[in-house]
Amino acid sequence: EVKLVESWVGLVQPGGWLRLSCVASGSTFDDYAMSWARQAPGKGLEWVSAVSWNGGTTYYAESMKGRFTISRDNAKNTVYLRINSLQSEGTAVYYCLKAHDGGYYYPGGEYDYWGRGTQVTVSS
Repeated sequence: EVKLVESWVGLVQPGGWLRLSCVASGSTFDDYAMSWARQAPGKGLEWVSAVSWNGGTTYYAESMKGRFTISRDNAKNTVYLRINSLQSEGTAVYYCLKAHDGGYYYPGGEYDYWGRGTQVTVSS
């Protein structure tokens, strides 16, 4: 059984910043790619970013490039997502996902564990 727990710190107002963290337990964390996804109010789930097993390769949704940075610390079993220049569109529930198979992300890949999500509301 794998448990993923999300949290965040930051200045969550327009123009501010946010750092999401996801701590994993119960698995060989550093064998697998990890992803972030989000769901804004009234919208579907949107994949945001992924990082390879060793942090050496990162992937971003096209609209996320530039302001988003994903990273991981395998010694801490933690994956991060930093968002700069927050926009109101950043209001969403953010989820951490563990890849089902392999250390690299690929479109259409499956996930076998999700966190419960953490609510982020960007507001002035």
